[in-house]
Amino acid sequence: MQALCFYRRVRRDQNNTKFFTGGVRLWPIVSSIEPNTLKRRGVGFRGYDAARVSRGFTLFAPINETNRTIYLVDIEGQVVHTWEMPEPPGLYGYLTERGTLVCMGSVPNDSFIGRSRFHGGVVREVDWDGHVLWEIHQPDQHHDARRLRNGNVLLLCAARLPDSVAARVRGGRPGSEQEGGHMDADYLQELTTDGKVVWEWRSWEHLDPAENVITGVQDAREEWTHGNSISEMRDGNILISFRNISTIAMIDRNSGNIYWKLGAPPLAGQHAPHILASGNILLFDNGPHRLDETFPYSRVLEIDPATKQIVWQYADTPPWKFFSPRISNAQRLPNGNTLICEGSFGRIFEVTSEGETVWEYVNPHFGGTGDPATQINNVFRAYRYTAEEISRAETTGS
Repeated sequence: MQALCFYRRVRRDQNNTKFFTGGVRLWPIVSSIEPNTLKRRGVGFRGYDAARVSRGFTLFAPINETNRTIYLVDIEGQVVHTWEMPEPPGLYGYLTERGTLVCMGSVPNDSFIGRSRFHGGVVREVDWDGHVLWEIHQPDQHHDARRLRNGNVLLLCAARLPDSVAARVRGGRPGSEQEGGHMDADYLQELTTDGKVVWEWRSWEHLDPAENVITGVQDAREEWTHGNSISEMRDGNILISFRNISTIAMIDRNSGNIYWKLGAPPLAGQHAPHILASGNILLFDNGPHRLDETFPYSRVLEIDPATKQIVWQYADTPPWKFFSPRISNAQRLPNGNTLICEGSFGRIFEVTSEGETVWEYVNPHFGGTGDPATQINNVFRAYRYTAEEISRAETTGS
């Protein structure tokens, strides 16, 4: 398609006098532009600083109902390996110390948790070639599952909160409970790889609803705690993250008691806390609704659990340039840099301790709807593995 357009051009004569020339010209009209905002900004490998990057391979799984693939890319963003799964990720995968892949799949059911966008339902361990070593189906499982050092599997699950407890939960949007006024809350379940339950822990038996309030005034009251992460600490105890109440907590495996916790502020809807070699906690602090700021933004925090003080953080300048209201994680790398997954936008990048970006990649795999403008490239978590770790993973295949 073409259109008539008037144009004007500036020229100067021998006396340096400015004058204009012009006319009518046929200009082509661009009939389309990339409709997806994130794609227009650029996807795939964005660049790196070869001298300062922590070399290795990055593992991630796009989370949408049309994706079935877990990707491994090299430092220049080239896909070097994939695992094909029978269902969409629910929500991510990671490599174990022996090199196998533990991953979760989304298998919907008719419960509230089974219809949710963060549902899992199946956990499996596979080798380099994707052969299943074991598989557990648990319809209440969501967000996370971790292989423990004793060989068992710890699942993060959700179930209906007793109505007597739900009636005491404070915060969130009034009237936004599930049908009938019900709410869900989290529980943990440890199983052997053949599915035998050996330990359980229920959040509502150890948290006070009057004290642990839903911090976001905009959040629905369909759930109380909304756990999004579990990890085993070096002493065998459990570190857990509850997004809705903006709280991370340490659970004693023997007594079930919560013996340490940190809430809002400074936390705000955080994800993926875990213990570093130093003993500090690294986490992604999403910040959709901060109690100590007037605007939302994300940051990565390193916290000393002994003092509960922030000892290092990454935030952009100005802060609102870096923001993922949901999902996301951070990982400390061997050279001291930090890998960050800004999950809502599929952006994975590496920063130095001074906050300088030395590697960036944006998930190019979009999906979720038939409308290109509304497709997403969300990534729940991303992890970087060294060449040695990938070599070990390769030996698990046939």
